[in-house]
Amino acid sequence: MQFSVIIPAKNEEANIGRCLDSIARVDWDRSQYEVIVVDNGSCDRTVEIAGAKGAQVYVKPELSISGLRNYGAGQASGMILAFIDADCTVVTSWLNKTLPYLKRNDVSCFGSPPIVPDDATWVPKAWFAVRKKREGICETDWLESMNMFIRKEAFAMSGGFDESLITCEDYDLCMRLKLQGMIISDNSIVAVHHGEAATVGHFFKKELWRGKSNFTGMMQHGLTIAEIPSLIAPSLHCLLWLCWVCSPFTCSIYMISGVFGVMLIWQTLLAISCLKKLQPQITIISLLQLHFLLNMYLFARGAGVFSSGRRTGAIQCAA
Repeated sequence: MQFSVIIPAKNEEANIGRCLDSIARVDWDRSQYEVIVVDNGSCDRTVEIAGAKGAQVYVKPELSISGLRNYGAGQASGMILAFIDADCTVVTSWLNKTLPYLKRNDVSCFGSPPIVPDDATWVPKAWFAVRKKREGICETDWLESMNMFIRKEAFAMSGGFDESLITCEDYDLCMRLKLQGMIISDNSIVAVHHGEAATVGHFFKKELWRGKSNFTGMMQHGLTIAEIPSLIAPSLHCLLWLCWVCSPFTCSIYMISGVFGVMLIWQTLLAISCLKKLQPQITIISLLQLHFLLNMYLFARGAGVFSSGRRTGAIQCAA
């Protein structure tokens, strides 16, 4: 068998049927792929719907999200493990577009960032400028587990997903998959994510949550040079804003002027980053939206790093 499609799920009654229906419509020989749903102890009709749609269903309430994916991989018969989330759908060419990579032993992982649906709010639409790859096909450092294809032997050699991580487990896995072969992003391998954060509040909470695991993952797989900016930038961002808020109470015009100047430079750099991400379609509205979200992202990630660092330190002291 060529593909094993693995879907972790919990209380996805509203989404799992739509997801499985889209997979059933792909233009690929049905005998050459299987669909595995690993349920995390749903209290709704997720398991019932998945079974009725023809998926192999396993119920594992004790496992983490990484554990669900690893368990599914352990049951898989396919040469390629296709990971996707229950709140995603795929286009009919989803498997067909992977054809160039099926016999490339130098590629360990392939896929692309899931796109947002047409009816999404401005938040996910604006943030997709950060998530998307500008080149149609390119080598990348990592891919999201919502649309990720991995060679079964490469998955086994890498050790699978780290079950101690609550999020950012895909990035952590990719750090090890790169030792087995290239990671390729191909925008023609299309999945649609219907569960992106729709509001600024939800966006902030998700990035705070991801920031905590991102720090933990760095400590476990070892901090790489490429990860240093993602650790320093959020921390610096929070520090600058803290200085800005506190500067009026310093009673020093020089301190206030200095903080203002540094903040102005920092925000200009963020704006330039937004302009690069938005090219070639740049509008004032899109620039302001992305600049605002980038500030929220750095706030959340910085707070996540800080809280994770404090918790890690407390555990080490206690030990």
